[in-house]
Amino acid sequence: MATHVITGAGSGIGTAVAERLAARGDELWLWARDAGRAGELRDRFPGARTLVGDLAEPARLSWALGHQSLPDRVDSLLHIAGVVDLGTVGDLTPKVWQATLAANLVAPAELTRLLLPQVRAARGHVLFVNSGAGLRANAQWGAYAASKHGLKALADALRAEEAGHGVRVTTVYPGRTATPMQAKVHQQEGKEYDPDRWMTPESVATTILTALDLPRGAEITDLSVRPTG
Repeated sequence: MATHVITGAGSGIGTAVAERLAARGDELWLWARDAGRAGELRDRFPGARTLVGDLAEPARLSWALGHQSLPDRVDSLLHIAGVVDLGTVGDLTPKVWQATLAANLVAPAELTRLLLPQVRAARGHVLFVNSGAGLRANAQWGAYAASKHGLKALADALRAEEAGHGVRVTTVYPGRTATPMQAKVHQQEGKEYDPDRWMTPESVATTILTALDLPRGAEITDLSVRPTG
């Protein structure tokens, strides 16, 4: 039975991944921003454990984890949570930049740092759910794309640093996926949202599990998945 720490399990891709891992009997430690959200996750995933901390405040994560029980080993650390706010560089304020970088880049870096001993103990896997925006930046997407380009750099550096410990590092770059975040993006773009046009979260979950389940001795480093049609 493998042990997984998952951020973003409350909706979208994170929920789909957590459901798949729970169905095969793995041990889940689900990240929650507060105690109320933790209770909701435990109700949704019976038997799961929770860890509480606000990813919007990465400087406080060390304190938060210092007051909670942690798994002894982590077979996979899955960074799936994220935020998005669109706007032109001419309009985005420092508040938006800081909030986007904190949640999408600094928090994954800090959470990885804090749980790295447990990942090393398991010769485990760190997986970052990035975005097509982590490979290219379009108009209105400056802050989000910058955070995701940084996340790619974080993963690449971590992979080079941790190979000697047997830790695998994967970045998955999903295209547009039918999630609550995608609905928010369409609202910000002023477009009608039709979830049938986009990939399902389950499709991305299958991609993620493919990377996790690859036999030891091989590693998927970067994997893009796009809607068809």
